[in-house]
Amino acid sequence: MKSQHLQDTALRYFLEVVRCGSISEASQRLNVASSAISRQISSLEEILDTVLFERRPRGMVLSAGGEMLAAHARKMALEADRVVADLQALKGLRSGRVRLSASEGFAIDFLPRVINAFQKKYPGFVFQLFVGAPAVVSRQVREGNADIGLTFARLPEPEIKVVHRQPGPIGLVMRNDHPLARFRHLSLGQLKPYPMALPDPTTTLRQLFDIACSRQQVAIEPVMTSNYIQALHNYVLDNDALSITGDVTVRYRIARGELTMRPIRDCPADGRFVEVQTLAGRTLPRSVEIFLDYLVAELSKDL
Repeated sequence: MKSQHLQDTALRYFLEVVRCGSISEASQRLNVASSAISRQISSLEEILDTVLFERRPRGMVLSAGGEMLAAHARKMALEADRVVADLQALKGLRSGRVRLSASEGFAIDFLPRVINAFQKKYPGFVFQLFVGAPAVVSRQVREGNADIGLTFARLPEPEIKVVHRQPGPIGLVMRNDHPLARFRHLSLGQLKPYPMALPDPTTTLRQLFDIACSRQQVAIEPVMTSNYIQALHNYVLDNDALSITGDVTVRYRIARGELTMRPIRDCPADGRFVEVQTLAGRTLPRSVEIFLDYLVAELSKDL
């Protein structure tokens, strides 16, 4: 294995003796003289000032200190194997597997397009996408069920590393010829004459919108609510209704000329953030890192 070159020779010989139970058998498997293996193990014992093996008639048995070193050496060997596997898999970026967890707003249009564009460059990559509420997205990452999480967040999550963070302000979405489309910015007071189609109160979108309405003392009763945001966006296409959304959620529909989005002056831009999350302390496979860089670049693009 090429990974052997990433390990100290003495540790490699030591591990083979552990596997085989004898220096002579390890010598045959490694195609190395028994005397050379004995010297390396003796050198380790001298450096560590501990006996690593108990020499018995039927072979070599690890001491307590040897057990500790063997556990360490195995971890090093596994990490070396992972590095070599990553390098071999990505030689020419032939293949890889990426597990994603995302909230609904990213899964409707943004992520499918990003994944498709990435696979055109790297056709050997396969993806698994889980869609859930923001807290569930972070939990998927924390429990190791997802390599990358993409969600809207208001507060920090434990054991989560935020790889990328950018503002996720709330905007009003409407059909292109809506009477309010002529304004560059809108206040909450301007919305009162028009029907509102709003997401479920459990979403960060709705929570921040309700907070802003309360602060401005503007009472808005929606004519439609849904936990499926795409239904709300489709609903406003055929009437004067308004809905709320984030930039990334409708980015491509705006580019296609299907919808128009306007910022809300009364909603703070720093009320929530788009976060790309990974598990804190985890070393990601190189294939995941390649896609992670691509995802962040696409996420940061302007309309």
